[in-house]
Amino acid sequence: MPCLNEADTLATCIAKASRALSEHNIAGEIIIADNGSTDGSQDIAAKLDAQLVNVRERGYGSALMSGIAAARGKFIVMGDADDSYDFSEIPKFVEKLRQGFDFVQGCRLKAGGGQIAPGAMPFLHRAWGNPMFSFLARWWFKSPLHDVYCGMRAFRKDTYYILDQRCTGMEFATEMIIKASLYKARIAEVPITLHPDGRKHHAPHLRTFRDGWRTIRFFFICTPRWLFLVPGLLLIFSGMVGYAIAMPALTLNGVTFDAHTLLFASLAILCGYQAVVFAVFTKTFAISEGLLPEDPRMTHLSKLVTLERGLALAIVALVAGLALLVAALLAWKRVGFGRLDYAETMRLVIPGATLTALGFQTILSSFFVSILGMRRR
Repeated sequence: MPCLNEADTLATCIAKASRALSEHNIAGEIIIADNGSTDGSQDIAAKLDAQLVNVRERGYGSALMSGIAAARGKFIVMGDADDSYDFSEIPKFVEKLRQGFDFVQGCRLKAGGGQIAPGAMPFLHRAWGNPMFSFLARWWFKSPLHDVYCGMRAFRKDTYYILDQRCTGMEFATEMIIKASLYKARIAEVPITLHPDGRKHHAPHLRTFRDGWRTIRFFFICTPRWLFLVPGLLLIFSGMVGYAIAMPALTLNGVTFDAHTLLFASLAILCGYQAVVFAVFTKTFAISEGLLPEDPRMTHLSKLVTLERGLALAIVALVAGLALLVAALLAWKRVGFGRLDYAETMRLVIPGATLTALGFQTILSSFFVSILGMRRR
């Protein structure tokens, strides 16, 4: 149990957990990972013979990491010490682990068979926030869960070490679910009941909009496909369509698409290309730092698109772009450096500038990806 000033409820939680272990003949220990409480929570844990782990580094994830490291069992059950989770439900989690599952998540929502007692969860969390984030986790990360925010869960300790968790804040719980899904751990879900927070002397640690933003931010970090790649490809596609209708100056339904359309199309291509490149940057960094597992597609891409091939492609784009820009200068020279037909000249200048920029970006990006992909200790 991670603990930060939980004197109101800690004794109740420890008693429920102890009774569950005793009544179901589960050999276990109760660990309180205290994150700097100032209300005497440590004394309560000591009096009730729970193992106290003092964690200096602040953060929900830091507390859990230290508590898990101190645990001696092969199964870990974690839950908040605010009495919102009923630790008498521990046997349901242990049973699933004994059946061979690697990770067991509690579910408080009706979608997974759970229950929420009156006043236990704000309406916005129950009706929108939690279902929305759970849906995104199922869509983006193929998670089978219906309640990704549930803080009561269990897992094998060897599975936890495989996940190699990095987040020290509240993102720890989200990281665990995302990685368990991506690493294809055997995941089960058990329905539980959420009870009202038993604290009396301080407000809940959860902050709706702050923590909601931190969750969606972490989701995006873990899925560069939806943050960068898909929007980038859509921008590039729209830019190519723009070129297809603007280069020949097509008129569709009385609307003529000319040099201005070409300029907007180039903007879309440049922005889209940058987004795609950032998808590669993010994925490469996340894999090298252990935030995401190895991806066979990225391994294949790194073999296919080497630094040398990237530089060769960049040089081709640079040469083509500069050639178009030189052609535009020659056209200007032919009229004695006087006034130009901009609708025609821009058909040389805009693609030339775009190709030059893309070539330059590719040179920088090729080197940067090569640096990110270097193996290091």
